Amino acid sequence: MPRRTLREWAQKQAQEYSNGNERPLAGYLGLLSVYVTGTTGVALAGRALGRSVPQRISVWEVVQLAITTHKVSRIIAKDPVTSPFRAPFTRFEGVSAPSELKEGVRGHGFSHAVGELMTCPMCLAQWVATGLVAGRVIAPAPTRLVLAAFTAVGGSDFLQHLYATLQQASEG
Repeated sequence: MPRRTLREWAQKQAQEYSNGNERPLAGYLGLLSVYVTGTTGVALAGRALGRSVPQRISVWEVVQLAITTHKVSRIIAKDPVTSPFRAPFTRFEGVSAPSELKEGVRGHGFSHAVGELMTCPMCLAQWVATGLVAGRVIAPAPTRLVLAAFTAVGGSDFLQHLYATLQQASEG
């Protein structure tokens, strides 16, 4: 298929898919390319360094990965301190929960796609989990420390919310 025809076909598909809404399919393809390229690069680096993939991962490590992925994804997507990283792609709209911001996506194309990714903890989770698993292969000891630290932070958050809930229940 000639290049021009392929471009016209892709533009037609994007227009029909969007149904009049901004859906930056080219931006999404760009993000997918970054993800696949990064993942492939880490796999090649691991092979070059002679690192092997763990034969099995314990249930405890999966729990740590889940808690850390959840916490880090929320920090990236919602924390006021990380807002400078989101600012080029978002607009401040207010506070959504204790210590969390509500931000709207701005921009078009790739910038809009990045904004959607940066404001969505569930969307970021795949990227964060992949990074943690890659770290587990490339640099296992430091990654275990990161997992332990953020599992502790996630547990602390849970206890803080539990404490606040119990305190409110005892007052009311």
